[in-house]
Formats: sequence, C-alpha cells, structure tokens
Amino acid sequence: MIIKNVKVYTEEQKFVPGEIVVLGDRITEVRADGEKRQTAAEALETESSVNGFSEAEEAEEVVVDGEGAYAIPGLIDLHFHGCVGADVCDGTPEALKKIAQYEASVGVTAIAPATMTLPVEELEQILQNAAAYKRAQDEHRAANAAAGQSMQKAEQEADGMPEGKLEFPEADLIGLNMEGPFISPVKKGAQDEKNIVPCNVEIAKRFLKASEGLVKFIGIAPEESSEAVAFIQEMKDSVDISLAHTNADYDTAMAAFTAGANHAVHLYNAMPAFTHRAPGVIGAVADSKHVMAEIICDNVHIHPAVVRATFTMMGADRMILISDSMRATGMPDGTYTLGGLDVSVNGNRATLVDGGALAGSVTNLMDCMRTVVKVMEIPLETAVACATANPARCLGVYDTYGSITEGKKADIVLLDENLELKMVIKDGQLPFL
Repeated sequence: MIIKNVKVYTEEQKFVPGEIVVLGDRITEVRADGEKRQTAAEALETESSVNGFSEAEEAEEVVVDGEGAYAIPGLIDLHFHGCVGADVCDGTPEALKKIAQYEASVGVTAIAPATMTLPVEELEQILQNAAAYKRAQDEHRAANAAAGQSMQKAEQEADGMPEGKLEFPEADLIGLNMEGPFISPVKKGAQDEKNIVPCNVEIAKRFLKASEGLVKFIGIAPEESSEAVAFIQEMKDSVDISLAHTNADYDTAMAAFTAGANHAVHLYNAMPAFTHRAPGVIGAVADSKHVMAEIICDNVHIHPAVVRATFTMMGADRMILISDSMRATGMPDGTYTLGGLDVSVNGNRATLVDGGALAGSVTNLMDCMRTVVKVMEIPLETAVACATANPARCLGVYDTYGSITEGKKADIVLLDENLELKMVIKDGQLPFL
C-alpha cells in the first residue's frame, strides 16, 4: 500500500509532505515528496522476513490518495475506563472487544485501559480475563500475518459475511493502568471508598501475576501508608508506580518520586490544589523531571489557561493526553455506572448521582486531542506527540508504536484540515466501513 499526498508527521514533530509505503502490518518506507521510493515488489523482497509475507504474493500496489491530509500515528490512550456501554471492569471478552473496536474506529489504535477501585479478588479476575483476551488477540494477529491475511478477511471467511459488512478492527491492548485500590478516601473522586486498601506489596504482586505482565502502572496515595516508600522501592523495577487520587503534600509526594515513583494520574484532578504556599503533588511533579503526567483535556476537567500554563511549566515531553472516558462515551445522555457507582451523563459532563463529583469523561482521546489544539491553543505538532510518542515511551512500546517510522506498526490516521477523521489504517489494512 502507498499512502500518497499526505503531510507526514515525523519523529522530529514536524509535518512533511510525502508518502508512506506499507507492507503487511508494517511501515516499510517514509519518503518526503521528490525522494525516490522502492516499488512494492522491491519492498516485498527486502521486508518479507520482517512482515511475514512470502515473495510469491502479489506485489500489486494499493494507492491511497490522502488529498493533502495530515498523516499521524494511531493515538494511544493509557488511561480510560470504557466506551459505547462497555467498561474494562466488566471483565468480559465481549466488553474488551467492543471497547477496542470503538477506539480503533476513532483513531485510537492502542490502548491501556484503567481499572477502578474494586475488591482485590474481583480485580484479580478482571486482570486474568484481560490477559486472556490479550493472548487471544495476539495469537489471532500472528496466525493471520503468517498466512498473509488480515484479521478482517479471516473473520469474513469464518463468519461467511459479505464483503464490506465487517466489524471495525480492534485497537491493540498493550497495557492496563491500575488507578486503585491503593488510593486516598479523601480524594477518592468517583472511586468506591469501601474497596480502598493501603498499598501492599503482596497484593501488588498478585495483580502483576494475574495480568501476566499486562499491568503497566499501579497508583498509590503515599500519605495513606507509612510503608509507601518501601512499597515503591520494592515494586519500581516490576511496574511503574504512579501517584493517584492522593491528598499528599509536597514533601510526601517528593519522597515518593525520589523513591522511584515516576507517573502522575490525571494531573490536577483528585489531588490537592496547587497554590503558592502549598504546591502539593503538582509542585512535586514539576520538580521531578523524570515524572510523566497525565492530563485530561476534555474542556471540563481543567480550564484551558491551566492546560497552557502546565505545558509551559512541565514541558510537552512530559505530558500525556488521556481521555479518562467511561462507558457512556459514544452513548446518549442517561444514567450509567462506573466502578459500581451510579453516574449521570448530561452532554459532555459525567457526575456521580450521589454527591456530584466528576466521574470520568465522555470524550474519546481523538476529541480530546482536537480540543487541546482548538480550545487550549496547543500546537498540533505538540498535541500529536502527547497522544502518541509520549504514551508509547511511557508504556515501553516506542519501538513498535507512537511514530510513523520504518519498521513500526502501520497504524496510521488521516485528518483533514479541520482535524476531522478521514481514515484509520489499522495493521496496514484499510477499514471496512
């Protein structure tokens, strides 16, 4: 496949007119306009061992004319709970598939959903089910790649479905983000207080074992346990430790970051306010240059001026755009649940029925990125990095995801001049819509 006449987003965070060559599920070439490129047959010969294609396959070129569109990597959401009526904590393959299909359809091609504060045993089961789904997803893709066949075509043949009637491909499940249960009841937000427990090494190791390594972040409120620093030091080489739903002061947060915590969950939300005499967690994040910070940019959770100030204070290379979306995303207004609690959704606001606290967002990451540019006035080049390269690096998958680079997965999104979605190319396959 050749994707031509596009403005390609580069690793240098610039848009360069050019084209992208894809074979199988991998990008084989990225060329600026005027540069000579390989033919599909040449690329097939040189890349067949990487992409799982045999030289006997047809080398006919499928050409996509981007008509001047922006070509960006597929987005990566490392903190959201669900969408289209499903939640990762439903713990079923049907829910995970529904979530993954919706996310891919809006240009979010890799995901690391977040769990809620639930009973430990229930969380273990949710993690086990997610790991099983991940195994099945990986095995399915590997088998089809070995056969030189897309997931969509294989499903079409298996189901006897007519061409053009296939479901949208799924976003890759590349991690899980444990927002609870080691949080603060003072800053619980939309988490269920009865399930909160102090951070505990044994329980954390059970979570990692249940998920088969899929858990990438475990959140804690360090002020809630005298063993928090010891917990961080014990676990930091196995999983990233984040500060989440915490009422920690500056010194306590700094002690956690000095011990090895390296991530902040939805900066500003569910933590003390940042003031000139009490900088709190936010000040500690600013002073800890190794810490990455999530930020919800749905134009509900944080004022645009604060978003701009934060990018200036932290630097864009430390910011990660997240959606924090819950199951009502992509659904009509009404009453839904999040972590077992009832949530009222009205327009772009989701709030707890009991108490009125914000309960996640109802905005997908693509819409959040668009809002960052159009409302928060962050440059598009910066916003794309914060929704692609930054989360990929944070998750340890930048060798495969997060940029349009030779050898990486061909997950590519085309946007028009208004940043509206034109096309999603997932695993090097054109969508069946």
